[in-house]
Amino acid sequence: MSDKPHQNLAVIGHVDHGKSTMVGRLLYETGSVPEHVIEQHKEEAEEKGKGGFEFAYVMDNLAEERERGVTIDIAHQEFDTDDYYFTIVDCPGHRDFVKNMITGASQADNAVLVVAADDGVAPQTREHVFLARTLGIDELIVAVNKMDVVDYKEDTYKQVVSDVQDLLKQVQFNTEDASFIPTSAFEGDNVSEASENTPWYDGETLLEALNSLPEPQPPTDAPLRLPIQDVYTISGIGTVPVGRIETGTMNTGDNVSFQPSDVGGEVKTIEMHHEEVPSAEPGDNVGFNVRGIGKDDIRRGDVCGPADEPPTVAETFTAQVVVMQHPSVITAGYTPVFHAHTAQVACTIESIDKKMDPASGEVAEENPDFIQSGDAAVVTVRPQKPLSIEPSSEIPELGSFAVRDMGQTIAAGKVLDVNEA
Repeated sequence: MSDKPHQNLAVIGHVDHGKSTMVGRLLYETGSVPEHVIEQHKEEAEEKGKGGFEFAYVMDNLAEERERGVTIDIAHQEFDTDDYYFTIVDCPGHRDFVKNMITGASQADNAVLVVAADDGVAPQTREHVFLARTLGIDELIVAVNKMDVVDYKEDTYKQVVSDVQDLLKQVQFNTEDASFIPTSAFEGDNVSEASENTPWYDGETLLEALNSLPEPQPPTDAPLRLPIQDVYTISGIGTVPVGRIETGTMNTGDNVSFQPSDVGGEVKTIEMHHEEVPSAEPGDNVGFNVRGIGKDDIRRGDVCGPADEPPTVAETFTAQVVVMQHPSVITAGYTPVFHAHTAQVACTIESIDKKMDPASGEVAEENPDFIQSGDAAVVTVRPQKPLSIEPSSEIPELGSFAVRDMGQTIAAGKVLDVNEA
């Protein structure tokens, strides 16, 4: 661990626009991947007739993924710049993997959006920008990639920049907070060094842009919120819930409460990277033991918080949602599965309260009969079993969710208000 401040960086964009290559290139340029590893990947890529994929191979180090040539899961990779220590949350571009992207993007402070110059804004680009906006990503660095494929033409670059700016305006993303860089991840143009191939561009390289990102403020002053990923039984210790602290701090001796299971006790030990620690803070992945809690008392999807400021359990909640794709229309009574932090709970949309104009954010229609793909709306939701969730204005880390049905992500949203159970 370095003593530099830490940033979680999401890399988002369409599956074929060169994201994996860009991530591999970043790791390579910052010395995070040794030369010999790249060489080895290069040989392997050439044997499979995929020469040129060696940077992408750095990321896709799972045999199955190599066979398919597709990024599947979120791979966590780390690299240092002069100012920051970055963890890349590599978000797969494929539709089926948008759910991962949602758990991924919500953990990121800032994002790099990769858009291929020869292809421009694709449907998935649109979807990912929507998600980044809904999930509270602050700054967007847009890498207009594959400039080598379009012969480094400035006109092509300008057209893509203009299209992406239009897209950002549509989802109310402040275009001042977006920077644009013409890159070739494959050739290395403008990634760590200014490229001679783009004499018409005098802005920052990708690494300079990453260095000049604002420093994220860890949410340590919010109450502790730790969504449970798994619960283990470890001999000699007992029951050990595991999860990532989203907000606040956890100290040994704290009295905690798990919701919605509604059990609690005193934190006896906290472990991180197989070492006991006295306390842990946002971003830390921890295993911990609570006096008197058995394996069957709590489960994945529970949230741990202080006994005197326990996690909120919703009887109903209102939320702002954006419908990304749905084969027909969504009406009151629809019951898909909501994925919020580590919980997956079937929830009924009780009412559609207002339809919003996604461009202006104004109310377009009160109590509409239905909403469909591309619509933004405020809805009232009733979880079918207890769900711990928080208003995004108070604890944004526990205020966003994805809506899944029929094997795909239907919508994404954020919680406006919770009516407590």
